[in-house]
Amino acid sequence: MSWQGIWAPRALKELARLDRGEQHRVRQAVEAFASESKGDVLRLQNITPPEYRLRIGKWRVRFRLDHDPPHHADSACAPPR
Repeated sequence: MSWQGIWAPRALKELARLDRGEQHRVRQAVEAFASESKGDVLRLQNITPPEYRLRIGKWRVRFRLDHDPPHHADSACAPPR
């Protein structure tokens, strides 16, 4: 199943703070998940509505999935804590 990603304004701001190589790596990983459901993804516990995180090296992208057509995923990029 293919997903359409919608980046939250905060996520875009965080992404812009990364160097170009890291930006490219994060975008590629998000696109790979959106198109092929590939990646290190876990559902986050005790969060309603359900959220997930995609791990990309030292970076984490949090997102929600909307299962109603069209498919959307809201994303936020954050460094590890």
